[in-house]
Amino acid sequence: MKGQEWYQTEQVADAYEEKRFSGGGRLIDRREKQAVLDAVAPIDEQRILELACGTGRFSVMLAERGADITGLDISPAMLGQARRKSRASSVRDRIEFLRGDAGRLPFPDDTFDTVFAIRFFHLADTPAQFLSEMQRVARRRVFFDTFNARSARSVYNWLLPMGSRLYTRGDVDRLLTDVGLELESAAHDFIVPYGVYRSLPGSVANPLRELDTGTLKTPIGRYLATVSYWTARVD
Repeated sequence: MKGQEWYQTEQVADAYEEKRFSGGGRLIDRREKQAVLDAVAPIDEQRILELACGTGRFSVMLAERGADITGLDISPAMLGQARRKSRASSVRDRIEFLRGDAGRLPFPDDTFDTVFAIRFFHLADTPAQFLSEMQRVARRRVFFDTFNARSARSVYNWLLPMGSRLYTRGDVDRLLTDVGLELESAAHDFIVPYGVYRSLPGSVANPLRELDTGTLKTPIGRYLATVSYWTARVD
């Protein structure tokens, strides 16, 4: 797994949300949260597993909307942030955070209604193994995102210290078929890579986002998108 040791440091965990989701990064946070809500709905009383839950920003959000959430991450430092966020909320009795390996999930088959992972598959050395485990413990639905090979991300990628695993639509189709999942829906977004948004103040990022979303509505827009959100049914 790319970046496994890096994400376990206290310094990275402490600065994670401020670095990624302040300024123009708020637009990314807003879009990712909406993607999760769209995929999981209706939320109330669902039992949900989030893999690579990090600081718990999705887990707490879903618990506040009535779900019973288990968040799993390999980083104790990230889980410390998530638990602090949970304790500060009014729904900590609906959330459990566990340390574990997403490639060997410590749950029986069909434990959860929905299993999802955001910002995970771009780090995966063996994506089929992780997706197979997600499918195994899910009763109804699996949701995840990928960064796209035929986009500006492929140019930006070489600047990143860890790089990213990039996917074509064919790669995703093969993964889903191999683990017995059926694609239910897909959404494609952000022609401008995340790193550009994070480097900009909101006053600049907001009009750029309007231009970005306008371009996405054109016939070529989805092919330029840097990120895709995939919702799949369990057969």
